[in-house]
Amino acid sequence: MSFSTHRYLLMTVDPVHIGTGGTRLGRVDLGITREPGTRLPKIPGTSLSGAIRQYAAYRYNKRRCAGKDNHCGNDACPICYTFGFVKSEGSKQKAHSGVVSIGDARLLLFPVYSMAGPVWVASPSALADFGIEGQNVSADQARWSDITDQPYLNLGWLMVEKEGDLDLGNALPHVPAPTRERVALVSDKLFSQVVNSNLEVRTSVSINPETGAAEDKALFTYEAIPRAAFLWLDVVVDDYRGAFPVTSKQYDQESEQDNAGDNLGQTWSQPAGVVAAGLEWAEHLGIGGMGTRGFGRMRRIAEVQR
Repeated sequence: MSFSTHRYLLMTVDPVHIGTGGTRLGRVDLGITREPGTRLPKIPGTSLSGAIRQYAAYRYNKRRCAGKDNHCGNDACPICYTFGFVKSEGSKQKAHSGVVSIGDARLLLFPVYSMAGPVWVASPSALADFGIEGQNVSADQARWSDITDQPYLNLGWLMVEKEGDLDLGNALPHVPAPTRERVALVSDKLFSQVVNSNLEVRTSVSINPETGAAEDKALFTYEAIPRAAFLWLDVVVDDYRGAFPVTSKQYDQESEQDNAGDNLGQTWSQPAGVVAAGLEWAEHLGIGGMGTRGFGRMRRIAEVQR
């Protein structure tokens, strides 16, 4: 079998803003990308793929191969092999598809304020999509175990009644214990309402560089997935070529010539390693927009067995 699927569990270290590309009427000017059917926020695979490629290329010191075109196209380049390339050859272009498909990052656990302390909310469908089957709850109630002894729990503005204890067993071994012990299960109907009512919303204003004061009528608001949200994504590796390059001395010399320095000691044995290395740097360099405003960092928690 030439293909394999790798599932990664992620946690937002900062709020993450992946915009829709325009303004809208409503409580915020700059909204974030959502699933059409559920209206749940997500991080599109297209946003992840571009950032992961860029960071992997930086780690290999092949910045030429970080962008969307004008790549080296060398058969020995692990970046071009993994993600594909577009290379100009005179008046023509040479292109080759990559061997990885990076899916959307989808919500698993969403942090919400309550009077009993922070709570991470999930729904039966969110858990089932991740692979945790058999969880259920009534439409307007919730399940939890150790969050509070009270029969009611507020999730932001919404008060829900306890239907029973929540027992996830060992279903979330990679989630830190302080989070795992404070998970509340709500119905799919309530989950979307709770999430969209508790997104982070910030207000900014453009500054006039000459006066140092706020520009007139330049106030704008934007929303983001908050810090400490847990998401997951699948990366499918379809290595139909079966010729992933092993870093060679000859290619290292070419890398030095192209970039005036050696590669950063990165060696990979398979395309999944290239993706994992790029994803690792998202914890430091971030994903999405508003990076100068403290947005975007996201930590890879673990690769999860499917």
